Amino acid sequence: MRKLLLLLTLLLALPAKADPSKPIQVSSGAYHAVTPPGWDGTSPLPVVVFFHGYGQTGQVVATNDRLTGPFGANGVLLIAPTGLQKSWGHVGSPRRLRDENAFVDEILADVKGRYPIDENRIWASGFSQGGSMAWDVACYRADRFDAVFPVAGAFWRPHPSTCTSGPVNLFHTHGTGDTVVPMTGRPIREIFHQGDVIAGMALWRQVDGCLVEPDRVETLDDLRCETWTRCSSGKELKLCLHPGGHMIPKGLIDMAVTWANDLSRR
Repeated sequence: MRKLLLLLTLLLALPAKADPSKPIQVSSGAYHAVTPPGWDGTSPLPVVVFFHGYGQTGQVVATNDRLTGPFGANGVLLIAPTGLQKSWGHVGSPRRLRDENAFVDEILADVKGRYPIDENRIWASGFSQGGSMAWDVACYRADRFDAVFPVAGAFWRPHPSTCTSGPVNLFHTHGTGDTVVPMTGRPIREIFHQGDVIAGMALWRQVDGCLVEPDRVETLDDLRCETWTRCSSGKELKLCLHPGGHMIPKGLIDMAVTWANDLSRR
């Protein structure tokens, strides 16, 4: 009887496996969580906060096999917040409905209360406007994340002149043929304006203390990647461009997670 009670106590103490279809509420919003398949319920997990694109929700991310598959295969806990009115209130956004940085703080605190987290592998990512949100988080919450890897979204104008939370490890990917979020940005309703990727990378070099020229240039399939490793801050920047449009290139998530994992081992 004592053994049975002990077993029940241990089982109740384990974190519940996440149901991707059900939102987890915090005071300023909601998020979805996807635990990796085969997780034992106790081992610390790397975690990625992935911001959805405009017009979507966290549930769209949490039920998208093209995202959950590679993150799960890499043993990553996927956290998918939902933007108010399916948008994000980053700097320059047409909708500034809440303090998104405070929302991110609240999500991280809640996640850490529910799951055992690897404190050296806390990451942020996102696609399209969610990529812009990831850039915003990198600029104002760099101290909360060990690495950030956005796709197809950058700062909006006005570009920040500096980033108050300090240096960051950042790996950005963009299509040179992207017409939804072009490399140089585009006006939205003639009032708001997406930012310029190359100008944004120049700011990251300034923040991280990197030289203008990259230390390494390599081509991987359709990706041409420039990497800055000898930065005075000790952080690393990476910019990978492909000739395609508004998309997440095949294999990119695996590549980004490998990059972030390598950083955590240094």
